Amino acid sequence: MTTTSHIDDSRAKRNVAILVLSQAILGAQMPMLFVIGGLAGTQLASNVCLATLPISMIVFGSMTTAPWISPYMQRNGRRAGFFLGAIAGALGAGVAAYGLYIQSFAVLLIGSYISGIYMSAQGFYRFAATDTASEAFRPKAISYVMAGGLFSAIFGPQLNKFVQDAYVTPFLGSYLAIMCLNLAGMLLFFGLDLPAGTGKVVSKVSSSIRTRARMLREPKIIVAIICAMVSYALMNLVMTSTPLAVVGCGFTKNNANDIVSLHVVAMFLPSFFTGHLINKFGVTRIIGAGLAILGAAGLVALTGVTLTNFFVALILLGLGWNFGFIGATTLLASSHTPDERGVIQGLNDAIVFGCVTLASLASGGLMNCSGGDVVQGWNAVNLAMVPFLVLAGGALIWLGRRPNLAA
Repeated sequence: MTTTSHIDDSRAKRNVAILVLSQAILGAQMPMLFVIGGLAGTQLASNVCLATLPISMIVFGSMTTAPWISPYMQRNGRRAGFFLGAIAGALGAGVAAYGLYIQSFAVLLIGSYISGIYMSAQGFYRFAATDTASEAFRPKAISYVMAGGLFSAIFGPQLNKFVQDAYVTPFLGSYLAIMCLNLAGMLLFFGLDLPAGTGKVVSKVSSSIRTRARMLREPKIIVAIICAMVSYALMNLVMTSTPLAVVGCGFTKNNANDIVSLHVVAMFLPSFFTGHLINKFGVTRIIGAGLAILGAAGLVALTGVTLTNFFVALILLGLGWNFGFIGATTLLASSHTPDERGVIQGLNDAIVFGCVTLASLASGGLMNCSGGDVVQGWNAVNLAMVPFLVLAGGALIWLGRRPNLAA
């Protein structure tokens, strides 16, 4: 038993190293897209309430991709899905760049939607890390892959500061740089040693595979989905509005880049020890801590609109997302069989990113159209977190009262 576990973990560690590099290099585009999306939308949208629609389209693209890309990976292997995502990332950035060049909001939105295919594929890096990992190494594998985002958190916004005004059309250089990141980063996938695809979708009538309805009646699965949904949606709700709030309060685009950079660092830096904390304290306690930290981020944001407030609130927002989302991913990964992963992981990400899409749509409306000024809009964004934190906290408490399931 020990020898098998050692062999499995040796293979898993090699895959994790490649996935960490992939997260670092290709993942650098995500903070760039979230900084420039709303600002580019402000330039082109006829209605300021639609300024964050490019970001919403990225997340909507991820939501609508998850249900088919997960079975696609089940049939053809993870590597094929990751290549597809990187190609879509390059294509989406190219279309968005063209939209900016011709000053077409509609074309920018189309490019943003295509970029969402990359975002969906990237979301499965964390699941790929568990495919060859032992049960003991699984939380650490997820955490290490997520930690790859630490480099992207620093590199992406700093690269964006260098290229965002490289051309007469603002942000055109950002989208062209994102194309290059995808085309170069996809070469890493040749090094992955993951299970081959099945070549077919496993029959839903197989006795070893539960139906979607049965899986969604499993307490651990439904709580994992709720907590992942709330953690990711609330992080997106606040982060989407942050560049608009920072610039609207009189600070610069470079200030916005720096704030988002530290936010993404806070999202991924804890990943070096989140897996250890889950093993030590239990997954439900770490998820609960994440939800509490998200609430603290909202409180800090509501106390003022100085640069310090923005920095501290966004750092807490990233840390809360890390504990909540990695914890929920770990809980989900322990709740299904290998044959069920293609169905439940795709369903999980479709639900999660569906809610994230709604959050990003709501973010622009709350920020620009719910008050008389920027401060009122920013406060509305942060107050909107409350009912969803109550929902996730209640679900976690409910699971915690079933100790045989929460263990």
